[in-house]
Amino acid sequence: MEPVGRSGEAQLEERRPEAMAGRRPTKVELEGRGSPVELMDMKVLLISALLGFVSHVRSKTDSNVCISANAKTCGQCIQIGPQCAWCKEPRFKPSRCDDKDSLEKAGCTQLGIENPRGSLTIDKNKPVTNLKIDGGQNLKLDEITQIQPQKLTLNLRSGESQKFTLKFKRAEDYPIDLYFLMDLSDSMRSNLENVKNLGNELARAMQHITKDLRIGFGSFLEKLVMPFILMTPKYLKNPCFPNDCSAPFSYKNVLNLTDDGTLFSQEVSKQKTSGNLDSPEAGFDAIMQAAVCTEVIGWRNVTRLLVFSTDAGFHFAGDGKLGGIVHPNDGKCHLEDNMYTKSNHFDYPTISQLVDTLSDNNIQTIFAVTQQFRDLYQELSALIPKSAVGTLSTNSSNVIQLIIDAYNSLSSEVILENSKLPAGVSISYISHCKNGVSEKGENGRKCSHISIGDEVTFDIEITATGCPSKGKSETIRINPLGFSEKVEIVLNFICECECHKEGILNSTECSGGHGTLECGVCRCNEGRLGGLCECSQDEFLTDDLDANCRMDNGTDICSNNGECVCGTCECKKRGNPAEIYSGKFCECDNFSCDRSNNTLCGGHGRCECKKCICDANYKGTACECPLVNSTCLASNNVICNGHGTCECGECKCTDKKFEGPTCEICPTCSQICTEHKDCVECKQFRMGSKKHTCEESCGSFILTEVNTKEELPNQPHVNHCKERDVDDCWFFFTYTNKNDDKIEVQVAEKKECPSGPDIIPIVAGVVAGIVLIGLALLLIWKLLMVIHDRREFAKFEKEKMNARWDTGDNPIYKSAVTTVLNPKYEGK
Repeated sequence: MEPVGRSGEAQLEERRPEAMAGRRPTKVELEGRGSPVELMDMKVLLISALLGFVSHVRSKTDSNVCISANAKTCGQCIQIGPQCAWCKEPRFKPSRCDDKDSLEKAGCTQLGIENPRGSLTIDKNKPVTNLKIDGGQNLKLDEITQIQPQKLTLNLRSGESQKFTLKFKRAEDYPIDLYFLMDLSDSMRSNLENVKNLGNELARAMQHITKDLRIGFGSFLEKLVMPFILMTPKYLKNPCFPNDCSAPFSYKNVLNLTDDGTLFSQEVSKQKTSGNLDSPEAGFDAIMQAAVCTEVIGWRNVTRLLVFSTDAGFHFAGDGKLGGIVHPNDGKCHLEDNMYTKSNHFDYPTISQLVDTLSDNNIQTIFAVTQQFRDLYQELSALIPKSAVGTLSTNSSNVIQLIIDAYNSLSSEVILENSKLPAGVSISYISHCKNGVSEKGENGRKCSHISIGDEVTFDIEITATGCPSKGKSETIRINPLGFSEKVEIVLNFICECECHKEGILNSTECSGGHGTLECGVCRCNEGRLGGLCECSQDEFLTDDLDANCRMDNGTDICSNNGECVCGTCECKKRGNPAEIYSGKFCECDNFSCDRSNNTLCGGHGRCECKKCICDANYKGTACECPLVNSTCLASNNVICNGHGTCECGECKCTDKKFEGPTCEICPTCSQICTEHKDCVECKQFRMGSKKHTCEESCGSFILTEVNTKEELPNQPHVNHCKERDVDDCWFFFTYTNKNDDKIEVQVAEKKECPSGPDIIPIVAGVVAGIVLIGLALLLIWKLLMVIHDRREFAKFEKEKMNARWDTGDNPIYKSAVTTVLNPKYEGK
């Protein structure tokens, strides 16, 4: 009979060797079986698939958040995650909240499963404008579309994201509103002259960008309080005396946005500079009022540019306290007769307040400042999205070029911004820009180097967690910074199931009408408790109910592992059905016991109320200790090789020289051979240093004699030794430690001694060596002499060739005649 549980394939593989022994397999059998390599590959694939399936099932069971969350209603269940579904059938006994497949396997019908999904609807989807196709200059402002779609509705379920694609295209000839905000302190006198001629020149210079340009002008100075302004009547009338200046002011709107360049030049020409005491100016007050006073300034829903021109720094929130102004800036419009009337009441805005205001009003800022303060405004610009910095010049044409360059730089980058998201809602972006460049994260919000007519797209993903805003609809907006167009997104949150609407009021299933039967469970009326609304709060206090669920009058209700229902603990369910809480107070479980080798109770017991109940022959908190000592037996059938004790099935080596699982490994055993050498010598050969004290010193040695070293035992537990005696002979022995502290030694009687030297060959070799060395020295000497003689002869021949003279003269002859001249002889 074949073993139960073995697969047919495994049984067939086991029978084949015996069934086919003694005969060769036929061709058909070989073809059916395949090659050994193919069979091995099939086995590996089957085993891998089986292990993968087991791992998948186990991971799915261990991480079943649908069950472990212990949802009591369908609404709570679907908020756990998109993988969770609810069975609304009234008689369904297993966990109602589980994944859809598990519910179907447990017997819940498809009609009885509530599993709502999210959805996305595009409500307005007007294509982006192409002026060459859509009518060019005949289009009105509200007919130009740069962003698509314009409105969507998203139904969001917890954990389930909804995705859509947003398209953006810069329209040609898009209208621009440009407001010039200028510091009119006396040091800006020369710059004011340049701006007076700016109107018509700027309109002509920007013809290639837009033909619909409106331009306005405003000026600012400082708050009219000490220590910013000298508050004497004479100074307030003319702060630049004896030069002619206008009276100091905080901010005034000189000219609303207009398309009349000549009017702009006329109004700016009327302006005069003024004066104040400190260098920083009230520029932030002016920017705030110019941004929020939309109707006064005349801003349209087009590209909005604010050119901020100054040669000084700026005051910000907190500086107003120097003048006794403590009220924070309220960010509202306070212009009366085009003058800022609350400068002495409200402090300067904060930088973050200014950033939010400019962003909310889609205003792009260009800081035209002197070289001295360029670095300061560069740092400020880094905090303000869609802003740029240029260096102010005394030439009006340079100012125009600065504005055009800054506008091109700002408009070439698209940055998406969304309004504040409800709690529990997240949004992510992936940009698809020019040349196939895609980015994620924060860089996914923007595309750079975009020209007029270029089209870019953004993949946007919105996800909700739980039930934000208590299920109420929310509206968020996404818009490109600096552009007035927005995408409106209505968020509807799926917080309840459809069966929530089908509830049966005062159902008899709920303890005779004390609750609403909703999605298969009871939703109790006010004052009723329990799974079937069987308890009444009027019968006893809630504190008394909780007291019955506290163990030993502690503070934890149901040991934090359950809920107190009608004075009785209902324990939580775990994601793994095999893991359960139990006990009156849910104080017990069958999965929190100690583990050994990463296995609960070491695989040798069961877990009951957080303690291991071990199988027979095992003990320990994790059943890690076997009571049998078979695992401690060494190869010589001695427990721990006689060098240790057996504890929990493992050897604890007491002799520090030995180690290993059975104390059989001895890294320093060569030293032990040396220790035993003297005793072996004295007992076997009657020699050595202990031959006179042999009986006293070596009494624990039990010697057995063999003839040669080849007859010594060769077993794993036997230690072999080789030592040298006083005669320079090698002798061989083995030793084994016994449990009774005796040392069993086997000695080879025959030693290996070195043979004596052969004198004649040694002498002959020495003599021959001396003779050979002498001959070699003679040959070397002769060779050196020959070389020396040849060198001398060659030198002589060379000198002989160089000695050349006339054969008629004797080179060593000297004449005997000496000629002496008289120095006083004058040739007379």
